[in-house]
Amino acid sequence: MERKHNIALTANAKELRKNMTKEERHLWYDFLRNYPVRFLRQKVIDNYIVDFYCHKARLIIELDGSQHYTEDGLVKDRIRTEIIEARNLTVLRIPNNEVNLHFREVCEYINRIVEEKCQEA
Repeated sequence: MERKHNIALTANAKELRKNMTKEERHLWYDFLRNYPVRFLRQKVIDNYIVDFYCHKARLIIELDGSQHYTEDGLVKDRIRTEIIEARNLTVLRIPNNEVNLHFREVCEYINRIVEEKCQEA
């Protein structure tokens, strides 16, 4: 049976849960933590640790800081997204500045996507 994730990353994921970014904390504590459909934070999938994961919607939410918009960051994110989406998961990338400046709209967007994905299931 093929493993769903790299066990060696589990300790790193636990550490990242303790040390979330300001934007991750905001999204988690002010929206996803009590969302009616369960989300996990800092979930290991393949050889990656994703910011937020919803099994029911088969959805990954990644919050992207400035390092994701460099030439190298864009290439790494594209490869990462392709590998994760090969597992029939959807990756939603949201810039940190959107979380900071348009939080309500980000939450509404996530809610709409989750509802759509759950209806497809």
